[in-house]
This record gives sequence, structure tokens and C-alpha cells, in this order.
Amino acid sequence: MILVGSICATLWVIGWAMNAPIRQRQLMICTVFFVVILGHLVLPTEHPVRINTGGSWHLWALLAGFGGLVLIYRFGLRKIHVRAQPTVSSKEQYMSDTELDRYARHIVMPEIGGVGQMRLKSSKVLVIGAGGLGAPALQYLAASGIGTIGIVDDDVVESSNLQRQIIHFDADIGSLKADSAAESIRALNPYVTVKTYKRKFETDVAEELISEYDIVLDGTDNFDTRYLINKACVMQKVPLVSGALSQWEGQVSVFNSSQHGPCYECVFPKAPSTNQSGTCAELGVFAALPGVIGSLMACEALKYLLDVGSPLTGKLAIYNILDAETRIISTKQLNNCPVCQISSTD
Repeated sequence: MILVGSICATLWVIGWAMNAPIRQRQLMICTVFFVVILGHLVLPTEHPVRINTGGSWHLWALLAGFGGLVLIYRFGLRKIHVRAQPTVSSKEQYMSDTELDRYARHIVMPEIGGVGQMRLKSSKVLVIGAGGLGAPALQYLAASGIGTIGIVDDDVVESSNLQRQIIHFDADIGSLKADSAAESIRALNPYVTVKTYKRKFETDVAEELISEYDIVLDGTDNFDTRYLINKACVMQKVPLVSGALSQWEGQVSVFNSSQHGPCYECVFPKAPSTNQSGTCAELGVFAALPGVIGSLMACEALKYLLDVGSPLTGKLAIYNILDAETRIISTKQLNNCPVCQISSTD
């Protein structure tokens, strides 16, 4: 035993000194074990080699088998690790030193690390609406290192927007919100690719556009558009993060029917009457509330892309900033939902 162990150790050290690959050193050790076992099988019982190596081949076969199991286990782990890596293009297979420093507070977190940050870098997120909810969501998505961000908005920046839509500035009044938001994102993080769609989100582009992205954030303020976004996401099996605001209260939920969760229309099967649902212009909204809800929307999108934590799928989070109260309501699929139930049977 000692003799064989010494030989193996010596070969390993020599291989290390000669910068031989680990696989070659492992092959040398396997060769030693093979020679020892073969010697026990072909040499007479009283031969010195057999006496000095334990007298029986059974122990060496057991050790060789154990070593083989270890190698197979490591090989399997390596395969699993490789398959778990995000698929990225050759351009996205690395981060520069500047990016590593920029995202250092993410990378040191065990739930994210370098692999998670690379996953964000290779992700594509579509934000529909660059207003109160879209503004903070866009800023945190960009700051977090999302590789590609799409912005859909045909509206222009007005003076009354600046009270809460903090991605826009006084000098942007009169500019398209999509262009203003894109300029702010590029100034915040030049490593993000920004695509702008300066038009309304309508049926003719809905599914094709959404199919290009990994997740969608709905920051719109009318039910017709929300229903259209929801239907397109369900049809393309793309998760949707939806938020809404009114005066002192906001809500957030994640709709992912591909994971057997409800869709937006399951939770809100009918749009409220005009008297019940007013716009921010009609009802007003507390300035900081969009920052809270929009940031939560960004959090849910990032959690999904990183595959960490518990998403708000099947849950509706309602936050009242005036009373500092948070409620979580459970939601479920409707058996007769005209969107997700029909889609699941197609």
C-alpha cells in the first residue's frame, strides 16, 4: 500500500512540475492501479510484487472502483453546471474589468454571482410605458446590467410628468418619452443595448414584438392595452410583470400561465367602469408611489431572470403608502378564462 501510494504521489508531483494537465496525471494514476491489479492476476502468490502490494487484487479493485465513481460524479456535476449556464453570444461571453467593478455588489451575493450577472447581461426585457411605473423600473433594470431593454411608448414628455417620472428631465419636455428614457439609460449604463418603439402597442405588432423578449413589464394606464399585452404574453408564453397606481395605492403581480399561474384576465376578467377607474391626471398620484411600485416590478423581473426567491405568481401585492400597509392576495386561474385556458388547449 505504502509503495503504491508513494509511486502515485511521485508521479503526481512530477506531472505537476511539468505542467501536465490534470487528466494526464489522472491517467498515470489509473495506469499504476491497472498494473498492480494485473500483477495480482498473473503473478504467482509468493511473488514479491504481490506480497508488497497487499497480497490480493480485491482491495485495489475496490479503490479503483471508488475512484472511478468519484470521477463519474465530478463529470456529471460539470455537465449539469455547463447546462445551467445562460446561452450567450460570443460578444457576451465575458465582462470587462469595468463591468466587473460596476456589478461587484451583485457578484459577491451567493444567489447571483458571476453566472447570475452574465445571465442578466444576456437577458432581454421589454418595458411597455415609460411613464410613472416604467421610469423607475427602467432605471433599475439598466443599473442591474440587463443586456437589452426595449421601450414602447408613443407619448411625449410633459411638465406634469416630472413630478413622478424621474427618468425624464425638464430639458426633455416635448421629446418622445421613448427617446428621453433611452438617453437616460445610456447615460446611466453604456453597457446596455436600448431599443425604442415609438408607437402605440397594438395588435399588429403585439405577439411578434413580445416574442423577442424574455419578460415583459406593463407600465400602461389603460385596460385595453393591459388586456392586449396579457393576451400576447400568454400566446408567446412570456411572463408578464404588471403594475398599477392610484393616488396612495399601488399593486404588483407576476402573470406566468406557462407555470400554471393565472393570467391578467383571470384576476381582472372585466375592466371597471369609467367612473371607477380614473387616470393619474384625473385622480392624482403621490409622487414617490410610482418609484416604490416600479422598483418592485423591476425586482420581480430580476428575480425571474436570476431564478431566485419566490415570485408574485398567483399573488397580488397591494401597497398603501399612506398607511404603510401591504396586503398579499392569492389569485388563481379561471376555469373559463378566454385567454389562458383557450391558449393551453391549442
